[in-house]
Amino acid sequence: MMVLSWIAAFLLISITASQELTHFPEHFVVVRRNENSVTLPCDSAIAGPVTWKMNDEDLDFDYFYEQKDQNLSVKEVDTPLLGEYSCWRGETKLSSTLLLQETEEGEDIDALLTCHAVSYDCSFNCTWTDSRYKMVRLGVGPECSEGQTSCQWVSKYRQTENEKLTFELSHNISPYAEENTTLEVTAEAIDNPFLLRRTKVFYLREIVVPESPEIVSSQVVGQKLNVTIKPPSSWSTPHSFFSLEHEIEYVYRDDGRAERSLSSLIPKKISKLRARSRDPLVFSSWSQWTHWKNVRKSCRCKKKTKSELPSQCLEHCKKKKGQRRRKKAKKSPNPGK
Repeated sequence: MMVLSWIAAFLLISITASQELTHFPEHFVVVRRNENSVTLPCDSAIAGPVTWKMNDEDLDFDYFYEQKDQNLSVKEVDTPLLGEYSCWRGETKLSSTLLLQETEEGEDIDALLTCHAVSYDCSFNCTWTDSRYKMVRLGVGPECSEGQTSCQWVSKYRQTENEKLTFELSHNISPYAEENTTLEVTAEAIDNPFLLRRTKVFYLREIVVPESPEIVSSQVVGQKLNVTIKPPSSWSTPHSFFSLEHEIEYVYRDDGRAERSLSSLIPKKISKLRARSRDPLVFSSWSQWTHWKNVRKSCRCKKKTKSELPSQCLEHCKKKKGQRRRKKAKKSPNPGK
């Protein structure tokens, strides 16, 4: 009889495991493999007899189950005994608890969860990379890593095309003070009937990567080109306090050679440029490069006839010619003659 009970239980849990959860369960209990026993409570405010079911099937009270008042004790918990347990009064379901087993195997948390922030403001993102787990939630702080009921879990995520799950999280670390406190992000993921729990610990400064900056303008200064770069709109303010270092990559017009510079002054005779940024105080990772921006060749109006001028220089030369005429007219002693 015990062997038959185990076979029946195994078939039930196989059916349960094949059914994907539609949301992270509100009530669940996690056990380790071959744990001696676990007690499942019946959430009923009214005293009186109740019955228990596993995966909506009546329980066969053998060696593995014992009911104490309204609660159910499950002994020698292993895979065939995992699933949804519910207590009933007549035809009314009073409550249900999902019995899960904590998996001791699995990849390191750094391979499962990646985090990044675009500034030192109060929000950051973490991305879950293992598509095997359909139900995932994250929590920030020691109350989550310690499994306290006060943990504010975040179950809402944005799913990408490659089935990765991105969560938006928040913290209360002051961006103006020296960072001495680490962030703890705890992940709980269910591959029914198994639960994986891991905690990732890091400093905020370790995950800050600014977004791409904005190339505002480039002006000729002697034999150099002065490039003005603006921090991304998502970067922390004031910029005088949260400074960024910019790197410019440019391509020479004559031979196509590419070089990089941390100075805003770069050679004038280039065809295009792009830029990226990082926090110089903590040597954060570089941002993504901006798109390439073409650099217009300087217009030499005096040495070109109108037919030889590039179309983009025509308006510039007309404007410059008008300015010379007005300047000459002002200097003339008889401007009316």
